[in-house]
Amino acid sequence: MKRSKFIQSTLGIIAMETLGSFKTITDNLKEQDEEMPALFIGHGSPMNAIEDNEFTSTWNAVGKTFSKPKAILCVSAHWETRGTYVTAMEKPETIHDFGGFPQELFDVQYPAKGSKWLAEETKKTIKSTAIGLADQWGLDHGCWSVLKKLYPEADIPVIQLSLDRTKDTQYHYDLAKQLAGLRKKGVLIVGSGNMVHNFQYANFRAMKSGSAALDWAIDANHEFKELIKDNNHKPLIDYRNHSKAFQLAAPTPEHYLPMIYTIALKGKNEKVSFFNDEIVGASFSMTSLKIEKS
Repeated sequence: MKRSKFIQSTLGIIAMETLGSFKTITDNLKEQDEEMPALFIGHGSPMNAIEDNEFTSTWNAVGKTFSKPKAILCVSAHWETRGTYVTAMEKPETIHDFGGFPQELFDVQYPAKGSKWLAEETKKTIKSTAIGLADQWGLDHGCWSVLKKLYPEADIPVIQLSLDRTKDTQYHYDLAKQLAGLRKKGVLIVGSGNMVHNFQYANFRAMKSGSAALDWAIDANHEFKELIKDNNHKPLIDYRNHSKAFQLAAPTPEHYLPMIYTIALKGKNEKVSFFNDEIVGASFSMTSLKIEKS
């Protein structure tokens, strides 16, 4: 072999090895991001987005207890679909999916960017079902009303994962477990709903902190917490066949399921802490939780 060709060949091998090493380093870096906690937020009334109260103050404080995430994946009670989807647009719309509230609430915008990277990563991570990439949704109030208090600057990319209304609770629990690895890549996963959410028994004149709660709502809220503390998730998954209080707490599943997504993410050496542990409007629980390393 001529000297010039030998040098070219050698340089080519060195370059390939260097690129290979660089890829290994960058791949490792992805796994070396600080592992994010997982949150479930009892979001309550959309008015929390424009009010300063003890619930929203706590949301803001919780957002300061850990490092700023690279991106956020939100599972909201207010995006139900047939099939499972993630938002994949660059600039998600702020969706005002409610009525009967003051214009000030409709004027709120939460201009967070989307994240095609996280949408694709979520699609790749979930093996149990096909994940669609949606460009016809945005950020609904279950998502932005909470994030507006957690991260007021709207400077973190956000995507939403939909709830497949055709599937049972076990399906959602199993799907959520597959998302755990995203936390090691700097992704904050937020479930937004309410453990106890029953409009039939609501007292909308008592939506403030400290309002009277119905006995069954108190019982359900307490038992939910005890089961979560004990890492006993089976009764929570099978809640429809549990006590009457459980059935009244979640007569429809959409506000309950985001909590299921959050608890499914709990690892062996992680702890659970609760905050905003109150019932408002007689039959709505603001109880929220954080899962993090012990």
